[in-house]
Amino acid sequence: MVECLFVDIYHERLVDPLISRMLAELPAVLIVGPRAVGKTTTAQRYASATVRLDHDVEAAAFRVDPDSALAGMPEPILLDEWQAVPGVLGAVKRAVDTARSPGRFIVTGSVRSNPDVATWAGTGRLTWMDMYPLTVSEQLGIPTRPLFERIVCGEELQAAQDSPDLRGYIDLVLRGGFPEVALGLSEPLRSRWLRSYIRQVVERDAQDLETGRDPVRLGRYFEAYALNSAGLVNDKTIYTAAGVSRETARTYHRLLSDLRIIEDLPAWSSNRLVRLVKTPKRYLIDPALLGVVTGATTATVISDGDLMGRMIETFVVAQLRAEAAVSDLYPRLYHLRDAQGRHEVDVIAELDGRRVVAIEVKPTGAPKPSHARHLRWLRERLGDRFVAGVVLHTGPRSFKLEERISAAPISTLWA
Repeated sequence: MVECLFVDIYHERLVDPLISRMLAELPAVLIVGPRAVGKTTTAQRYASATVRLDHDVEAAAFRVDPDSALAGMPEPILLDEWQAVPGVLGAVKRAVDTARSPGRFIVTGSVRSNPDVATWAGTGRLTWMDMYPLTVSEQLGIPTRPLFERIVCGEELQAAQDSPDLRGYIDLVLRGGFPEVALGLSEPLRSRWLRSYIRQVVERDAQDLETGRDPVRLGRYFEAYALNSAGLVNDKTIYTAAGVSRETARTYHRLLSDLRIIEDLPAWSSNRLVRLVKTPKRYLIDPALLGVVTGATTATVISDGDLMGRMIETFVVAQLRAEAAVSDLYPRLYHLRDAQGRHEVDVIAELDGRRVVAIEVKPTGAPKPSHARHLRWLRERLGDRFVAGVVLHTGPRSFKLEERISAAPISTLWA
């Protein structure tokens, strides 16, 4: 089992090298991610001055005259939680238009958009970068290259040292990647922190983004969505379970997406394949949230095969999502399922608009050739577009299954 003990030191993030490169050449960087994933802590390492715009005292001058408030501050300037004072983006735009020298501004935010901003001021001035909860490699301080890059380069995928067994993987899943929880708290305080996190997102953050929404109904919708994480279900299934209308569900989905607590995996399409479903696959941003919603413990997950599959897949997608955000291959992540439901692939990573890496996630310690049948089907239809297929599993060994298809432990993600 992998253990992470909290120490008061900075844990290097996957985004750190990218932030350094961006600030060396670009005037302003926008870091966007869910609340409490460490955006501020990371950004402060690069800033000469920090303004916390969600603190009224610090934000007051920026609400009145953001241009004057920015003038004379040592750069780079970190403007934390921009959505609290949307007008600050206009000031950044004007400052960048005046002088486009690199490394002037770092802007962080916990939402994708803000309905109070009539015109987005960042286009062409702010370069966007996504940041997600801690991966296991970040928690352990193990520098790794994104899995997609290793696969494309033909590197052999190996298990990490002290690779977990099934129980160890589930412990990692339930711990999740929020720094406060993953690095600092033990049970039962982890569960209490995560429950509080969900409650504050639903009752406070959503209201800040769009007032007038019923937190009780929004909470029901979030729970219905969460219970279908790693699932392919239509909208009606979720909004019926939540007891809300179709239009209300669309609004709630947009709110939770903007707050970065959920993130759908879109369906993949190709002119070489016909009759593919177009329904997105639902995922929570962090698997520990699913553990809290279900009240799961390691023992209950092991005894429930369906829940175990959903939780481990949500965990793997969270790792891959964070890696994709920093990869220079710019992989776009999808899922695939044909209309008859006979073939499906958990994750499709499309590279350069043509090449494909396909990944299946199996909560088994002994993967067999039959676990790769959907990858084989996809390889036969895509031909040379198919770079590789990988069955990620909970066992200890990596091995080749057949041409361009291999099996590797999930821990290869942080090997």
